[in-house]
Amino acid sequence: MPSVAVKLYSVFFKFLLKHRLQNRIQSPPDESNPFGVTSRPEETVAAANPSFTDGVATKDIHIDPFTSLTIRIFLPDSALNPPEPDSRSNNHNYPPRPKFRSNHTKGADPDQGVGSNRTFRRNSYGPPNVTLSPSEEPRRNSYGSSNDMEGLNLMSTSAAAAGGAYRGYSPSPDNRRKLPVMLQFHGGGWVSGSNDSAANDLFCRRIAKQCDVIVVAVGYRLAPENRYPAAFEDGLKVLNWLGKQANLAECSKSMGNARGGGGGGGGGNNEFKKSHIVDTFGASMVEPWLAAHGDPSRCVLLGVSCGANIADYVARKAVEAGKLLDPVKVVAQVLMYPFFIGSVPTHSELKLANSYFYDKSMCIFAWKLFLPEEEFSLDHPAANPLISDRGPPLKLMPPTLTVVAEHDWMRDRAIAYSEELRKVNVDAPVLDYKDAVHEFATLDMLLKTPQAQACAEDIAIWVKKFISLRGHEFSY
Repeated sequence: MPSVAVKLYSVFFKFLLKHRLQNRIQSPPDESNPFGVTSRPEETVAAANPSFTDGVATKDIHIDPFTSLTIRIFLPDSALNPPEPDSRSNNHNYPPRPKFRSNHTKGADPDQGVGSNRTFRRNSYGPPNVTLSPSEEPRRNSYGSSNDMEGLNLMSTSAAAAGGAYRGYSPSPDNRRKLPVMLQFHGGGWVSGSNDSAANDLFCRRIAKQCDVIVVAVGYRLAPENRYPAAFEDGLKVLNWLGKQANLAECSKSMGNARGGGGGGGGGNNEFKKSHIVDTFGASMVEPWLAAHGDPSRCVLLGVSCGANIADYVARKAVEAGKLLDPVKVVAQVLMYPFFIGSVPTHSELKLANSYFYDKSMCIFAWKLFLPEEEFSLDHPAANPLISDRGPPLKLMPPTLTVVAEHDWMRDRAIAYSEELRKVNVDAPVLDYKDAVHEFATLDMLLKTPQAQACAEDIAIWVKKFISLRGHEFSY
């Protein structure tokens, strides 16, 4: 059984949640505002830190000018290691390189390199600009390529080691790893939670290090300011944005390479000007961390509670889109205690209706705030995964790991959905944690428990089967 502390905190948590839900349904905000909100004033927020504190650098980006949709990128310092050897290559003897791990030092000047008497000027995109003599100055385009990258790479890694802000665009192929990208959708019952909350920040840092991936935490719009399908559309927007980023980065890189070509005469000069214009335009839109380190062909979706509903929706849309999403490919998804419900109750919905933290009555309350009044139904496609005609055939769905808790009233429907996937030969295991409650691995007070840490490790073991490079799969 859960500890006394968990039981007491659950009572306090449900009291506050019920009070907030009642206030929001009695005084609904102006729903005509598409900008919406992605966080609540009562939530504790963790500031973004672009230095590799605790082995992970973070940054926030507002990616949609028409809404409040934001993302937080979590980049592990393993991205600065040598690239993983490709199984198709005969040369697997890569020299070992140290991981660049640093702790931010209070009072340190982030613009000063370690062990160097040269002065740096840092721009908003890319590594520090080094003051060089005309004979030493390398030619580089706005993407960050150069005829002589060695000094530039040393400067980049020195800045990272000094605890300065990591800019991206700087690593050469010798110390730049391409990591899988994981889209993470936080929980909160549609009406609360945020991608930059202290709890979600800690969880995403843990997942980024355990799975060795770039985590992109999505700050989708909350209800009731923006009801269904706003949160689902935001999830799909981020997936499409990821594809655009990959294409922009490739285009910018190609234009940068083209600058070195072109023969003599005015033709070469015109080509140089064209590539410079296109390259500068591309660099103003490309996210440098993803351009330097992201591999969208190994994309994983991870959703927590109601975020799992979003992840499952995005996975279905990715299946429908097929090659239209290239180069993005969703290779797996993780559903952590999904926020499923239905009109015909399951055994756990009857037995555990008054379970810890999120009981059934409050969850129905949250669904009323999320779904438009004219569409409210417990068998809505967003709520019940077991209804027919919900999307593409289940056999096309990506491998799906489902995490459930013993004392969660939503567990049986999640297990039933996993069983439906297995019936059509989709890899869909279930991790069932004993004496666990809803959000046992992501709730603020439970994040540092051994069970929460073990859950992250279990997720990493399964995910690595699908994101490891060919010939280097993680096995267990």
